[in-house]
Amino acid sequence: MIRQAKLTNGIRVVMEPMDNLRSVAVGVWVNAGSVFESGAEAGISHFIEHMVFKGTARRSAADIAAEMDAVGGNLNAFTAKECTCFYAKVLDEDLPLAVDMLSDITLHPALDAQEMEKEKRVVIEEILMSEDSPEDKAFETAGSAYYRGTVLSSAILGTAKTVSAFTRDQVLSYMARRYISGNVVIACAGSFAPETLLPLLEEAFSDCPRGEGDMVKEREPRAGKRWLFVRKDTEQVNACLMLPGYRLDTAENFALAVLSNALGGSMSSRLFQKIREELGLAYSVYTYPMAYRDTGAICLYFGSGEKQAAKTLELALAELDRLKTDGLTEAEFQRSRAQLKGSFLLGMEGSGAHMNAIGKRLLLQNKEFTIEDTLSAIECVTIDRVNDILSHVLSPRRAVLAAVGPIKGVQREMEGMLDQWMGRE
Repeated sequence: MIRQAKLTNGIRVVMEPMDNLRSVAVGVWVNAGSVFESGAEAGISHFIEHMVFKGTARRSAADIAAEMDAVGGNLNAFTAKECTCFYAKVLDEDLPLAVDMLSDITLHPALDAQEMEKEKRVVIEEILMSEDSPEDKAFETAGSAYYRGTVLSSAILGTAKTVSAFTRDQVLSYMARRYISGNVVIACAGSFAPETLLPLLEEAFSDCPRGEGDMVKEREPRAGKRWLFVRKDTEQVNACLMLPGYRLDTAENFALAVLSNALGGSMSSRLFQKIREELGLAYSVYTYPMAYRDTGAICLYFGSGEKQAAKTLELALAELDRLKTDGLTEAEFQRSRAQLKGSFLLGMEGSGAHMNAIGKRLLLQNKEFTIEDTLSAIECVTIDRVNDILSHVLSPRRAVLAAVGPIKGVQREMEGMLDQWMGRE
């Protein structure tokens, strides 16, 4: 049973005791991500995620690693566009250590000047590594173009220019704005007792500054014909087509998940069977939906050799048109919805998955997550509801495509296809 509480300073806590486990996962969720950053701050949320592991007032970087390794636990973090999460997974007997370490790194990072300079180089290498991945580059380019003019267009990692210019005062100023009680949710799932956890949290997080939480408005992308081609010396053309989706916590978002599974989210999906299995034009071809608080999208990706890239794009666009005209078959719908249900339940096994679900839900939507509610929402999806969203989702007018790789010989042909396809509405 999920419980909620609030610490004296206003931090929200969401808890899910799970008696059949020995592990416990704790996460500190913060409203800090690329959507909250100004131009000069691009990448600062992610940089802070790195820096907190470089030492605190009480622990060196080596101490942080050694203490968690000594109990066989896992301490890590990630940064997304809308949030940053610092988390630990340990045995139930080591819960006090996990809470203490999470509060120490999030509230008392040393932010040593020399360590900052070293970590800047590390993050810049991470940016370069992403640039070297044509698949990552395609997704980043498509997302930046699709959401241009909105807060969602910025890259989570920032740029080499912004990261190299970060100062300690700039980091402290950003943390003073974002790392306040109203912007923090602590989630815990696994083997623990709430009456034991809450006193630990009260003591460990008492230093968190008080403040009201805030969010930013994420506007829908502007309509318009858009495609971008990035020449890169790779073996394949990596293409990402982005189409309209739905914001978090909408019934349509569940229908979109079923649609995505049927289109390209599984081995039995239309795109996988047609492009890979029947014609052998690509090794990797898939779709997936992504949802934010106020908007969303669905992405279609394929990687194909230069000679096959135009044909692959032609087949993908034709499949979108066919789906928009004819809709899903009953067999496709039933298989896709069952797959969505099964993959959701399998993905929820373990304390870490539950902690992620309840923490993210409370932080971004201020609502309580339950497996039962999610299953009910999946079960409520009908084939009519899926087919009803096709005109919104499969809208050429609002699509954007980015292609990265050896596109010199096929760019004109692909542009012609896109111009014709996007001009139908």
